[in-house]
Amino acid sequence: MKAVWNGRVIAQSEDTVLVEGNHYFPETTLNRDLVTFSNHKTMCPWKGQANYYSLMVDGNLNPDAVWYYADPKPEAEAVRGRVAFWKGVKVEA
Repeated sequence: MKAVWNGRVIAQSEDTVLVEGNHYFPETTLNRDLVTFSNHKTMCPWKGQANYYSLMVDGNLNPDAVWYYADPKPEAEAVRGRVAFWKGVKVEA
């Protein structure tokens, strides 16, 4: 699987975890050159607090397009150390 935005591969891995229709990639596969800070946070009732990264590709900003659970609740342990995407990031085989 690979996550692509603005023509660039953001992450790529054969080891993703599918949760609620979202592929969670190992955080180590994230192209850090394309990731920038976000202070956005949300709360999921069963996974816990989600933190976000923004993407910066060729001068284009996609705010809060990457999310992760730094300390997921026990029932969501499978997403620990993984990132997922939205806001126009295409996840494809």
